[in-house]
Amino acid sequence: MEKPARRVKDSLTEQVQIVQQTHMNGYHRLFGGQLIAWMDVVAGVVGRRHSGMMVTTAAIDNLQFLAPAYVDDMIVITGRVTYVGHTSMEVRLDAEIEARDGSRTPLNRAYFVMVALDELERPAEAPKLILETEEEKREWEAARARVEARKARR
Repeated sequence: MEKPARRVKDSLTEQVQIVQQTHMNGYHRLFGGQLIAWMDVVAGVVGRRHSGMMVTTAAIDNLQFLAPAYVDDMIVITGRVTYVGHTSMEVRLDAEIEARDGSRTPLNRAYFVMVALDELERPAEAPKLILETEEEKREWEAARARVEARKARR
């Protein structure tokens, strides 16, 4: 049975982390792998909220490190669904460093492809996505191009 379509805002997720000494690399900056792990958790939450099912990460696209982060920096990771195929969902993740005054500096942007799974851990149909804003429509169109590029790389 087809699940009802969901809106982008239904699964919008924000997570906050404070960078600690254990998160640092040899250059005393946030280890990129730690940030990716945090982003993967947020992508999983977004995918679960959208689909109502378990999900798995199938791909990470367009990963860009834009700035370094240091001990005691507050990292805000925001995830939103940008595209839904049959079983897959593209999730845009934006990581930002939030200063004490509330201003934010872009740290990283990535697109994760999450696949909805049924009880037997097989790919399952994901709910359609309702696009409500012009920004959501633009992101959908850009995501379609990324989907085609992913297919071409296979």
